[in-house]
Amino acid sequence: MTTLVLQGQALTRDIADKIAAQITGKLNYNSVYTTIICTSVSDTDVTTLKSLYNLDINVLPDVFEPATVKLLVTDMDSTLINIECVDEIADFINVKPQVAAITESAMRGEIDFETSLRQRVSLLKGLDVSALERVYNERLQLNPGAELMMKALNRKGIKTALVSGGFTFFTQRLKQRLGIDFTMANVLAEKNGKLTGEVVGDICGGQSKADFLLSHCEKLNITPSQVVAMGDGANDLLMMKEAGLSIAYHAKPTVQQQADTGINYCGLEAVVGLLQLS
Repeated sequence: MTTLVLQGQALTRDIADKIAAQITGKLNYNSVYTTIICTSVSDTDVTTLKSLYNLDINVLPDVFEPATVKLLVTDMDSTLINIECVDEIADFINVKPQVAAITESAMRGEIDFETSLRQRVSLLKGLDVSALERVYNERLQLNPGAELMMKALNRKGIKTALVSGGFTFFTQRLKQRLGIDFTMANVLAEKNGKLTGEVVGDICGGQSKADFLLSHCEKLNITPSQVVAMGDGANDLLMMKEAGLSIAYHAKPTVQQQADTGINYCGLEAVVGLLQLS
């Protein structure tokens, strides 16, 4: 059997009934999320439905079992939070346009992430480290639905991990703020209260994220099929391919095309629906 999950502010019972009728499915409608169970549904049918309604319409992989999920691994910048931290840091040294252009190209998969990060960080050389605190306090916000998602995952005993091509300065604060279980990110080098324009140690890029997911499966004694991976950029794809369910969150086209599911009309509360958490 195939499960469709419908979510979005535009969803009504009338629309849900129409979609269920179109694919000859059994409807389960409620205020949190709506599912339709059917024998099968073609990619063409799903594409048509998405063109007709301003909703997140997702088909869960046949082999994915929401009830077995034990870990959610999410990207940070533009996924859990509303900004690209490196771009906002760059604004304090008047190089935001240059840095943002490199970030955008890397997220589209046009240039190697590790190279792009070194290029961007080099432009931050000489900036007072106090700028990081200002970015966190003045510009960083959680994306809509983040706290609701975290509470629902915690209630179900699902572990959470934040893996980022960004910086530990932010991941550590978010870990404490949201009760996240595991984090991994890059360390900005500093000297005498100034950024040196370098990253300490190996860069957390696409392969590192995938390796993190697999190593934590071993640590928790679970399989990759019990993991959900979510991101928005090309450097999230290797991680997402390892997971039982991948979610593209308001993502770049290349990520939308390769992910199992996508969130485009909802906030992070849509994760609750995709995992069918009560």
